[in-house]
Amino acid sequence: MRAIDASLHAALVALLKPYKLVIELIEEGATIPGSYWGEREAGLIGSTLFIRPDTPLHSALHEAAHFVCMDEARRTGLDRDAGGDVSEENAVCYLQILWGDCLPGVGADTIMTDMDEWGYTFRLGSAARWFREDADDARQWLQTRGLLDQRGALRFGQRVA
Repeated sequence: MRAIDASLHAALVALLKPYKLVIELIEEGATIPGSYWGEREAGLIGSTLFIRPDTPLHSALHEAAHFVCMDEARRTGLDRDAGGDVSEENAVCYLQILWGDCLPGVGADTIMTDMDEWGYTFRLGSAARWFREDADDARQWLQTRGLLDQRGALRFGQRVA
């Protein structure tokens, strides 16, 4: 799985800054505040995404996508559990895949492979098949909330109100 090295950290900061999400890098081996899954997985508290150098990139993107997809009331009280329903979870997965293409040397395919390796489960058996063949509802969810335009392109900096 792709971890977050120094160059990728800088690209991730640049990607998420328009969404008003701050990234705090925790020293390797330290407990990650706000981590739902523990160990090296990303954590969320308020508008801060906590990561370590060994945090998997897909984990950071997933938690960041939760932040973007939740409404302001949930963001205000956010501490560890992003919550959300199945439709939102699908939208979060779709968004993290799109963001993979925005990061140099990464790409959507890398994110989808890492998602499968981590254990995400999809009706069609893989993140790639789901994304390409069965994710219309997730894309529509993001479009309806203004996070994607009508062509399915990212609208950087847009968050659910």
